[in-house]
Amino acid sequence: MIEKKKHIRREEKTVLVGLILKEQTEEQVTEYLDELAFLSETAGAMAVKRFTQRLPHPDSRTFVGKGKLEEIKNYVTGRDISLVIFDDELTGSQISNIEKELNVKTIDRSDLILDIFASRARTAQAKVQVELAQYQYLLPRLKGMWKHLERQGGGIGTRGPGETEIETDRRIVKDKISLLRKRLGEIDKQAFTQRKERGELIRVALVGYTNVGKSTLMTLLSKQEVFAENKLFATLDTTTRKVVFENTPFLLSDTVGFIRKLPHHLVESFKSTLDEVREADILLHVVDVSHPQYEEQIGVVNKTLQELKAFEKPILTIFNKMDMYEEKNFDEWLDESVKQEILRELKEKWDHLTDNQCVFVSAVEKKNIDALREMILGKVRDMYKVRYPYRTIQY
Repeated sequence: MIEKKKHIRREEKTVLVGLILKEQTEEQVTEYLDELAFLSETAGAMAVKRFTQRLPHPDSRTFVGKGKLEEIKNYVTGRDISLVIFDDELTGSQISNIEKELNVKTIDRSDLILDIFASRARTAQAKVQVELAQYQYLLPRLKGMWKHLERQGGGIGTRGPGETEIETDRRIVKDKISLLRKRLGEIDKQAFTQRKERGELIRVALVGYTNVGKSTLMTLLSKQEVFAENKLFATLDTTTRKVVFENTPFLLSDTVGFIRKLPHHLVESFKSTLDEVREADILLHVVDVSHPQYEEQIGVVNKTLQELKAFEKPILTIFNKMDMYEEKNFDEWLDESVKQEILRELKEKWDHLTDNQCVFVSAVEKKNIDALREMILGKVRDMYKVRYPYRTIQY
């Protein structure tokens, strides 16, 4: 029987590989590999080398070209490299072919993210969601990964693969997926009941790219400690708190962070967790304005919200980490008037793009938090008036 395996062991040394496709720039791929390195670090591995290649499309057999694969092989041979991570999804046969050439364990970005989610899942719901996503990821790769799984001790057996064994494993995985879906459906019903029992309070959800400071803001706004860490996907399970601003109560939820190239099966499996986003009345889109690619991250989040059919909800964009933005962009010799002009232009730009539905804060330094509270309060009160037009609400 197939068993799920842990890919990453502590302080494992890894090599990262990415392709520069025709619609991409070298700078973009460098940024993607920066994120992949952060993902590796989150999983407990250290990236020691990067390889990139410009190709019109991935090689169907080995993803990268023959010469580049040879270059990677020359680097990993004789070094303490136990893992190679590709920034895009690989097929089962590609993984098998690459491992045969390199003789080093090979995974892709989706597999790495699944591994991180598996290590961070705490509740029964999160564990089932991750397990389901892992099996869904595995199913289409079974045939190509047969020897790959066999050599890694996946529990398939020691004989050479045959059609009977492959079909048996495919059936086992399908049965497991069916069982997990059923179990997740039961958990989803319980979660739906819990959400219904929250009553008539307006629901506000924090959304955003991973590691933008949602959990820190959650702690600040709810005045209740919420786990926060400078790692990707610190939050998997939705945390909900009752918050009261000036006698106006509402529910505030912190949700799992989004990321580019998020595995489709993970989004599907975490549907019930993402229901907090779908069912929220107001979304607080938190942005790390200090990140060099923050505008692209905004695009990733907006695209995900559109897929969740939640993009038309009232959204307040919170540009967080302004302290880091100023630290990165302003030096001590810059004239104060120039600094203020840069900040003014930044604010004017996003006021225009968000129809004045944005605020600039620093959660760590607690800067402009009062203004943030006022904007949230205004939105919540407006929502109560829309929902209960004939009810007198005491503030």
